[in-house]
Amino acid sequence: MATMNFSIPDEIEDAFNRTFSGQNRSAIVARLMQQAVEAAAQQRRREEAFHLLTEGRAQRRPLTNDDIRTAREAGRP
Repeated sequence: MATMNFSIPDEIEDAFNRTFSGQNRSAIVARLMQQAVEAAAQQRRREEAFHLLTEGRAQRRPLTNDDIRTAREAGRP
């Protein structure tokens, strides 16, 4: 298992210690770090998906009002 040393503001340390008093704080920090890693990976996947969904947008011709109206009317019962 690795050891990490980093500095945090005193008020955050105090709040953390009060909040998680009597608990395994190393395990809590490890869990929070894992959540941060997963959140960053999810954000990257979202950005990649957005890019894939929008990359062809510049090559498509813009829809006219008539195109939009026709599409709306085609979708109505």
